[in-house]
Amino acid sequence: MRIVLKFAVPLTGLEDLSNTEIRHGATDNILRMFKNRCHVSAPSKNSASPTLPLPSATARLAAMKQLILLAIVLLFPLCLTAADKGAVALFNGKDFTGWTQRGGVAKYTVKDGVIVGTAVAGTPNSFMCTEKLYGDFVLEYEYLCDNRLNSGVQIRSNMFTKDTTVDLGNGKTRKIAKGRVHGYQVEIDPNKPDRMWSGGVYDEGRRGWLFPGQHGGDAAQFTATGVKTYKPGKWNTVRVECRGDSIKTWLNGVPRADFKDSLTAKGFIGLQVHGIGGKKELIGAQVRWRNLVLKELK
Repeated sequence: MRIVLKFAVPLTGLEDLSNTEIRHGATDNILRMFKNRCHVSAPSKNSASPTLPLPSATARLAAMKQLILLAIVLLFPLCLTAADKGAVALFNGKDFTGWTQRGGVAKYTVKDGVIVGTAVAGTPNSFMCTEKLYGDFVLEYEYLCDNRLNSGVQIRSNMFTKDTTVDLGNGKTRKIAKGRVHGYQVEIDPNKPDRMWSGGVYDEGRRGWLFPGQHGGDAAQFTATGVKTYKPGKWNTVRVECRGDSIKTWLNGVPRADFKDSLTAKGFIGLQVHGIGGKKELIGAQVRWRNLVLKELK
């Protein structure tokens, strides 16, 4: 049976949704709105082919515009800004008020409103971390990384003040040393162009790769998408959504990680300068971050 899609009324109303509603769970509402404004019926016996009866060219144009808007909303997360209700800038653009350095002793400075992390020799991974802990949130930021470096941004991460054995939830335990930053890391991976897992999630100091890895994701496809999406030598934009046990990431508007994990529900945000071991040629290599904006979800 052929299907005829009849629009009962023009698809007005999408513009009434706020940016925040669209970002945080409005997809189902938009789909319901779409369904409420159209219905599917079988064609009449005299119908030669499916038709889209609309009252006028003006209504047809309005419906087309709103279908395009619907597609954009469903496919691309909107940008979060500090002007959005409840969103805050994590960095004041001047100094590290509200932040503290953990782990190694890589150099962190501020230049022209940008956080600059500089690799140094003889130190392990370094992290500039928020003093505040965050659980459920949407986080957006931009980074520019020397293509010779590996880096990342910690989310829901922690550091113990004494050696602690933790239950990894898979029948295994792990001893985490005092002062060791550990937790979910949204990867910055330009130094391995044959892998290119930027936007993937690595469990720093605990279980290793989660996505792609233990929680799914096709490694080869993840690499192929990463190669197309990452912008070498340019600013890249990341979006992270943590809701309960759900963790999702986007790189430059393209979906990357999407999985569930309940090992850690809350922790700090941390900007990593990866240790460089004995690679003297990497001394002074830099990674930069800007426009770090976070909205806590209630």
